[in-house]
Amino acid sequence: MKFDDDIGLLLKAIGFSAEKHRNQRRKDIPHSPYINHPIEVLETLWELGEVRDEAILLAAILHDTIEDTNTTAEEIEVIFGPEVLSLVLEVSDDKSLPKAKRKQLQIETAPHKSEGAKLIKLADKLCNVRDTLYSPPVSWPKKRQVEYLLWTEKVVQGLRGTNQSMEEAYDSLMAEGKRKFMMKGE
Repeated sequence: MKFDDDIGLLLKAIGFSAEKHRNQRRKDIPHSPYINHPIEVLETLWELGEVRDEAILLAAILHDTIEDTNTTAEEIEVIFGPEVLSLVLEVSDDKSLPKAKRKQLQIETAPHKSEGAKLIKLADKLCNVRDTLYSPPVSWPKKRQVEYLLWTEKVVQGLRGTNQSMEEAYDSLMAEGKRKFMMKGE
């Protein structure tokens, strides 16, 4: 079997992201390697969303590099091109802003993102909700988990109409979360 250039570039992006996130851990009980998250986002787009667009898949694996590592926009553009960089920038929060402002901007800007950025954001929120339900950050009390889930609903509302399969999976997880957290007298 011969790998074509597209697979080679995707493998390069996975390696790049893994190197950039190498010292980062998730906040769950086992302190999972952070790279698991971008890989889950990529896998969600491929398997559930049936996304085959190379730039979207590359940007998915790179989506947190500028926001959460010392990666520069120039690095991504040189290695992966301007289209991938544009998508990564579109889904990246400006960490110089206060957290509350960043979260509000995600809600406000979601409906105005490009189709590719919406797909990445939707897969990202889907994976984050799954993590919140099954492997939440250790320091997050139930109240914070509920607040996070409710916030994602507001972001995802602006992403609706993007990918039916991923939206249905998100809705199913949210229904489970509401049963788990909110229908027990919360």
